[in-house]
Amino acid sequence: MNYSVEVENMCPVGKGAYHGPAPIPEEGKWVQAKEISDISGLTHGIGWCAPQQGCCKLSLNVKDGIIEEALLETIGCSGMTHSAAMCSEILPGKTILEALNTDLVCDAINTAMRELFLQIVYGRTQTAFSEGGLPIGAGLEDLGGTLRSQVGTMYGTKVKGARYLEMAEGYVTRMALDKDNYIIGYEFVNLGKLLKAIKKGDDANDAVKAATGNYGRFDEAVRYVDPREE
Repeated sequence: MNYSVEVENMCPVGKGAYHGPAPIPEEGKWVQAKEISDISGLTHGIGWCAPQQGCCKLSLNVKDGIIEEALLETIGCSGMTHSAAMCSEILPGKTILEALNTDLVCDAINTAMRELFLQIVYGRTQTAFSEGGLPIGAGLEDLGGTLRSQVGTMYGTKVKGARYLEMAEGYVTRMALDKDNYIIGYEFVNLGKLLKAIKKGDDANDAVKAATGNYGRFDEAVRYVDPREE
């Protein structure tokens, strides 16, 4: 260690009491975090690219400073999906400090990592007060049994109104309208269930019927509209 002449010539002064860092909540415990290995928690966050043309929802499950599980969900451009594919290999096994200083290919994913790092090291995780945190695999539970992201895609114009294209329940096939042309419900196909049934060997038409449901006052509609054609 090199010191300047000014510091070398200073007389030493005793240091007062040292209380350490303020404890932060981690998985049901209060922890004085001094090393990266002191950090644990599961949390989610959003990142965006510089031109704000796309975003990434990143979920990390960190145990003893190591990223044990990562879930990446992106929207915006095709390149982001390929970046997410690479990051699903890059992130697990790294410490959160390594991940923060790793090029995660897509700016939106890099930003999400930065935001999650801040949440995690400040004790603001989703599992801050959950004893023992959540097991590895909890990220998949966010997706449900069909392991698909919950996507909402809607479109609307002043002259023609709204078009529901995709909801959390699935791909919207029909919108239900009342006598005043107000939307009162919709019909959807759960794509995860549909593909699972077809893969199992079910007839495609039967699989579509089994995966189809509706929401709202669908049966009370005066007419039905295909949101992609009408």
